[in-house]
Amino acid sequence: MLKKEYEIFAQFVKFPWQRFTFKEIKKLSGKKSEGYVYDALKRFVVSGSLKEEKAGNVVLYSLNVESLRTQSYAGFIAEYMAWNEEQIPYRDLEKIASKIPTDFYIFIITGSYAKNCQKKGSDIDIVIIVDDNTAPKRVYSELKYACEMNIPPIHLYVFKRSEMLAMLLDKKANYGTEIARNNLILSGGENYFRIMSEAMKNGFNG
Repeated sequence: MLKKEYEIFAQFVKFPWQRFTFKEIKKLSGKKSEGYVYDALKRFVVSGSLKEEKAGNVVLYSLNVESLRTQSYAGFIAEYMAWNEEQIPYRDLEKIASKIPTDFYIFIITGSYAKNCQKKGSDIDIVIIVDDNTAPKRVYSELKYACEMNIPPIHLYVFKRSEMLAMLLDKKANYGTEIARNNLILSGGENYFRIMSEAMKNGFNG
C-alpha cells in the first residue's frame, strides 16, 4: 500500500463504525487531489475492504469489518500506527508484554498517551484483552508489580473477550466505549477488529 493510500484507509481504521462522505475522507486524510482520493476509495471498494452505499444523493464509505481480509488488514494498519507514535515508551511496554501469561491477548494503550496529550507524571493506561478461558485476575496479578514500579506508572486493566464485547453492547457509557474511541493497538489488531465486527453486527455504533 502506498503511503497516500494508507493515510486514507487509516481514517476508517480509527473509527470502524463510521460512515464517511468523499469530502470528509478528503479533508481528514489531508489529500489535495480529488482524483487520487476517489481512485483510492474505489480500489478499496473493489478489493472488499470498504463498503459503498448511497444515502439520497450522497455516497457513503465504511469499513467492511465483517470481512476476514479487512479484519487482518485493519489490524495491521492499526498496529503500524501504534508503533510509530513518538510519545510511547515502547521498551517499558515490551517488558510488560513479555510477562503476559497467555499467548492470546490484545494489547492496547488508551487514555492520555493514546491521545498524545499526556503530562509529566501521567500514568500510562493499558488494556489487555484475553480469551474467555484465561482468568483476568491471574494476568493482573502477574503484571501488577511491574506496572506499579514502572516510571511512569502503568495503570493496568484486564478484560476477557466477552467482557469487552458486553461493554461495547451496553447502551450506557462505559470504559469499553472509551477504549473503542481512543486507542493505540500494539498487538492483536486482527482479533480486536473481530470483536468490533461482532459488536457492530449487534448494534454498536461508537
